[in-house]
Amino acid sequence: MNKQKKQILALDDKNVVLNVEKLTKIFAGKKPFTAVDHITFNLKEGEILGLLGPNGAGKTTTIQMLLSVLTPTSGQINYFGQDFKTHRSEALQQIAFASAYINLPWRLTVWENLDVYGRLYCLSKSQRQQRIKKLLTQFNAWQLKDKSIGSLSAGQKTRVMLAKAFLSYPKIVLLDEPTASLDPDVADEVISYIQKQRMEYNVSILFTSHNMAEVAEVCDRVMFLEKGKIVACDTPEQLAKSVSTAHVQLLVGDGLKRTIEYAQEQKLGYKLDNRSIEVSVDEQKIAAFLSGLAQKGVEYSQISIQKPTLEDYFLQLARKS
Repeated sequence: MNKQKKQILALDDKNVVLNVEKLTKIFAGKKPFTAVDHITFNLKEGEILGLLGPNGAGKTTTIQMLLSVLTPTSGQINYFGQDFKTHRSEALQQIAFASAYINLPWRLTVWENLDVYGRLYCLSKSQRQQRIKKLLTQFNAWQLKDKSIGSLSAGQKTRVMLAKAFLSYPKIVLLDEPTASLDPDVADEVISYIQKQRMEYNVSILFTSHNMAEVAEVCDRVMFLEKGKIVACDTPEQLAKSVSTAHVQLLVGDGLKRTIEYAQEQKLGYKLDNRSIEVSVDEQKIAAFLSGLAQKGVEYSQISIQKPTLEDYFLQLARKS
């Protein structure tokens, strides 16, 4: 290995803020269940890493171990180059967490909850006041400051949880479904804020979501879990490229029934929306598919072809499992 490559590797090692080695969690019982099975990955400074997988894949268990809520059966977690077991308090001072599925103390007001959290992270009174106002305003929740958590809607609670996550200027944020229960316009604002935090403060983020378009937009890399194992880890673009299926959308003027029959003959998946049909076709066979429709006398006025997406990759994995 040449000297320049050694220097690059050393720099990469230094930029790793979270390193997980062979992390495993087995739940005991008559039939022991392996929820997380020897997973190894890292998170770099300023990186947004997607953690994806179907329900039961091990995502929540992994996050709980990363927060020390669950004790691993085996394996190692290192934050900032230090063993999490022996440097738990120091690491947690620099880590924040937000989930759409976890509630804050429901009798306290929004302001009281965030103020308590700021105290736990040793923020001064003036820091807490400034930071709480800034974050609640950015998440369009300032008007909720005097309301109890128990009186909020699911979407409002999610905004408060996100404000809590970024309150202490964390170096690492674990976000579990951060835009769940949010209206699309608010969800867009949240994604923009997450990207802004990464740009301004070099925050590293572990991000889970079922919204594949959102993941493709915000994540630098994506890691898929399946039955507790990592089955893929790459950029969203590279994972999408590994899928050959494209989507051909047609606005059919005459021959919709014949189009459906032809898709069924070719064993192609399709979706209908009035006179519009979207057919899933191998990229290499699009020309043959359109030629087949022409032979059947199908007439269409509009056509659009969508390349494979991260969602296609996710569905392909699901079908194989």
